[in-house]
Amino acid sequence: MLAKKFVNHLHAISGYFRNRANFERGQSDLINQILAMLRKFLKPMKLPAAADLGILILRVGLPIMMIPYGYDKLNVFLSGDHSFPNPLGLGSELSYILTIFAELVCSILIVFGLFTRAALIPLIINMLVIVLIVHAEDGFDKKEHGISFLVTYLTLFLTGPGKFSLDSRLFK
Repeated sequence: MLAKKFVNHLHAISGYFRNRANFERGQSDLINQILAMLRKFLKPMKLPAAADLGILILRVGLPIMMIPYGYDKLNVFLSGDHSFPNPLGLGSELSYILTIFAELVCSILIVFGLFTRAALIPLIINMLVIVLIVHAEDGFDKKEHGISFLVTYLTLFLTGPGKFSLDSRLFK
């Protein structure tokens, strides 16, 4: 009787390890699929030369105009002033840090065309919050600036960074 229980336990344990190996193989396949999707997401589209040049101008020009906003916020934050609007209820300090990250770090990544689509996501969210929440009650004249950034960021998100980017070298 004891020997039979022992054999049953051995079968259960071996079944566990067989299932575990299948699970890990399946997990590895899933990770490979996710990485392939990420590469495809970050890979620039093939476009005509004029379109690539236009995208380069947008990709470099607009973030260069955004970087001073993030840099100014960083300097104020580092000086100890952590007061900042809290439109999403995340806390004033976290909202400040996320805004600095989007406006400064993500803008720098976009200028170089590095992880461009991923870097655009925080900037798009930032502009949506500014236009739809922070300036929700204001007139168009207060929203116009944010809408201009938002439209360009959405355009770059849809087209990708173009041929003249680090992404085009990294994600061929």
